[in-house]
Amino acid sequence: MATISDILSAEHFDILKVIEALEKETAKLAESRKINHDFFQKALDFIKNYADGFHHAKEEEILFREFCKNEAQMHCNPIEQMLAEHDLGRKYVKQLAAGLADNRADEIMAGARGYADLLKEHIFKEDNILYPMAEEGLSAEIKAEILNQFSQLAETKYNPEFIGRYAELIKELAANQ
Repeated sequence: MATISDILSAEHFDILKVIEALEKETAKLAESRKINHDFFQKALDFIKNYADGFHHAKEEEILFREFCKNEAQMHCNPIEQMLAEHDLGRKYVKQLAAGLADNRADEIMAGARGYADLLKEHIFKEDNILYPMAEEGLSAEIKAEILNQFSQLAETKYNPEFIGRYAELIKELAANQ
């Protein structure tokens, strides 16, 4: 049976594929000064709906809440920092989107680079610190409940069609490079 770490780290793997493509497209933009609107629109779609809407929903609405409820079992609580980083990521995404809407290459690059740099560090912290803490510190019952809530979210809000759509978008964005 998959663990909390297995599920969320697999999603991180997919997010990092798009981050890599975003970095490459941003480097192309820096070189050519030609904005690939299609790529950046699709990257924003992925970031807003999959990375933030789907993945961060699992973290913020389920895992982080349970983590905080069971804080006494943990040796520290990094959730406030993780939430602050999610919010900072959203600011970079807004900057990227505003730059794209206004055809401002420098703004696109600043937002994309800020987001990519932040997410790479953030994902490292979650995969190597937060998730292992949750696996070690939460009871088997709480972990089972978290996994159940992940499943319910996947069945109701984020159905297989949603997941399939974004799996294809990940391939498309990565292949673009």
